[in-house]
Amino acid sequence: MELFTAWCTLKFITMLKEKLAGNKIILASKSPRRQFLLKELGLDFETRTKDTDESFSTALHREEVAYYLAKKKADAFLNELLENEILIAADTIVCLDNFIINKPLDRDDAIKMLTDLSGKMHTVFTGVSILSLQKNIVFTDKTNVYFNQLTPDEINYYIETYKPYDKAGAYGAQEWLGYVGIEKIEGSYFNVMGLPTHRIYQELLKF
Repeated sequence: MELFTAWCTLKFITMLKEKLAGNKIILASKSPRRQFLLKELGLDFETRTKDTDESFSTALHREEVAYYLAKKKADAFLNELLENEILIAADTIVCLDNFIINKPLDRDDAIKMLTDLSGKMHTVFTGVSILSLQKNIVFTDKTNVYFNQLTPDEINYYIETYKPYDKAGAYGAQEWLGYVGIEKIEGSYFNVMGLPTHRIYQELLKF
């Protein structure tokens, strides 16, 4: 069984690499989580980053924000792309009801965010833009995340230990709080981490 699994993994990685042969993949993200996930798809890639204005119109519906920001991040590189380059940019937002929860400003803000999320369902949207000089695919993936009731001690321990100030919603699903706090999810777990890998795999095979 292990040999069969290894053979299948090699087969599909090889298929994707053959499809993209002659192209250079660029990930426009500093996120170690996105870099890890793209590597797990079996892709060799280069990382390029650029500070991009992440403001958006309040007229956008919540599911449109991640789409808009991902496209905005990719478009910032449009004039720099070469003929054989494919760039992947992404943006993840966390929504509780109709409110977007950004990255926490400080410890108090992180405590408030996790207290608000405790015992409730929230939605994670990740927008992805796959861009070349010939083509631009933009999509959004959605995951509903259900949190257990978190105690103040659990919240404080997590914040003190993991310092999740670079994460929308003040938590990482792959960290301790995800292990003890997430009751269930509806949709892609990897989308919550920052990249809907199943969709990226499918789109790259068609690119």
